[in-house]
Amino acid sequence: MTWFIFDYGSVLSLPQSDRDAEAMARAVDVDPAAFSHGYWEHRLEFDRGSLTPAGYWSAVLGRPVSHGELARLVAMDVASWAYPDEDSVALLGELLAEGGDVALLSNAPVCLADGLDELPWIAAIERRFYSGRMGLVKPDREIFDEVARELDTDPADVVFIDDRPENVEGARLAGMTGVHYTSAAALREALAV
Repeated sequence: MTWFIFDYGSVLSLPQSDRDAEAMARAVDVDPAAFSHGYWEHRLEFDRGSLTPAGYWSAVLGRPVSHGELARLVAMDVASWAYPDEDSVALLGELLAEGGDVALLSNAPVCLADGLDELPWIAAIERRFYSGRMGLVKPDREIFDEVARELDTDPADVVFIDDRPENVEGARLAGMTGVHYTSAAALREALAV
């Protein structure tokens, strides 16, 4: 039995657009370049669950975030990651329709995970793992070990698909087959489906 484990961002979804990132910066009156720097500088700790939403967004803004700003930024952040890669989602649908064992493993804070779980193409995946809920992040080996334990499967029976080479390498170090995602067409060819 082979498990196909998909990453979310830039695999099942389109990458966050510059337009959406700039809209978030403008919504809180912050320079877009400074906002982008803060967004990514602190993101892995937010994904790990080491920062609360208020702590993360305050770090991004370089000042305390108000309750209104916090709610708006969380909603805008979720929306910015909610655009499906139609070709990848079609491939996912085919695997699910064939009865394939499919799971999701994404670096995502809890507030983003909650929003993603509402998306129909994600809700169709029964087994979903998010770093913020686990207190672990890719590419650390521990997250891959924990997912294999939760799925009650040998890592050798897992194909892990991610757009980030360091995450693919982390999966390989945990004994999984890692597939570097570059496009849905290349993934289809790699999986021979």
